[in-house]
Amino acid sequence: MNIYVGNLPFNATAQDLETLFGEYGTVESAAIINDRETGRSRGFGFVEMPNEEGAKAISELDGHDYNGRALKVNEARPREERPRR
Repeated sequence: MNIYVGNLPFNATAQDLETLFGEYGTVESAAIINDRETGRSRGFGFVEMPNEEGAKAISELDGHDYNGRALKVNEARPREERPRR
């Protein structure tokens, strides 16, 4: 299951996501999305987990206070194709 994690603090790392979600099961991968031009975090990321463990993590962590920010956690939707500029 691919999980979207939004409203992350800008200093959060992929390792932070692995640690947070690791409490709910096996984390297959974790990534923070960075701005292409500045390299700065965009405040969201993705975590891959097995389905049952991922569903539990979503229900437990959505709205969870993480470093003063309420996380937005849900199942990731497929990426929409957008026209290039």
